[in-house]
Amino acid sequence: MSTVKSKKLQVGTDATSSNNFTIYQPATPDGTLRIGVGNADSPTEVGRFDSNGYVATNAPAFSVYPSSQQAITTSTWTKVALQNEEFDTNNCFDNTTNYRFTPTVEGYYQVSFTCYISAVSGIINAIYKNGSHKHSGNVKLYTTSGGTATTLSALIYMNGTTDYLEFYVWHNSGVDKNTSDVQTYTWATGYLARAV
Repeated sequence: MSTVKSKKLQVGTDATSSNNFTIYQPATPDGTLRIGVGNADSPTEVGRFDSNGYVATNAPAFSVYPSSQQAITTSTWTKVALQNEEFDTNNCFDNTTNYRFTPTVEGYYQVSFTCYISAVSGIINAIYKNGSHKHSGNVKLYTTSGGTATTLSALIYMNGTTDYLEFYVWHNSGVDKNTSDVQTYTWATGYLARAV
C-alpha cells in the first residue's frame, strides 16, 4: 500500500518509520528525485537520482595527510598522525586526537595508505582495524642514504557504528626517523565502495 502526500510517495505503512521508504522531490524542485528512509512527513535522505543517475548522499569518503614530520621509533609500530583533511565528507575522520576513520555507514570501504620515511633500509606500513593489525604493505629495501615509501590498499568491511581504522608504520633503521610531511609522500584515503 502506498501513501501519497503532496510531492512525496510513501512506500509502506508500518508504524515504525525505519521500515518505510519515501520517494520525493525537495520542497523547491531542483531536478532531483530523492529516496528517503522514514515516513513521508519527515524522511531522512539516503540517495538521489539526478541527470547523471544515482548518487548516494551519505557515502563517507576522506583524504588526509600530516601537518608536520613525525618521529618514528625504530622497530616499533607507530600510529601516523594525519592532521590535515583535504576532504572528509561525513566528518568521520578524527584528525585532532585519535587520527582514525570511524565511518557512519555500514559497508565495504576501499582504503589506501602511503608513508615515506627518509634514510631507512626497511619500512612496512599497515592499516589497523579496531586496534589490531589488519593489512600490511610491502617491505621496501633501499640504501640508507635515500628515502623509502611503501603503499597499501585494501577493501575492508566496516559496521558503520563502532569499527574504526588507523594507520601505522614500522622501520628497522636502528635509530628514530621522521615521516615526510609532504602530502604527495604521506597520506591516507578511503571511500565507501559498497553499502550493505
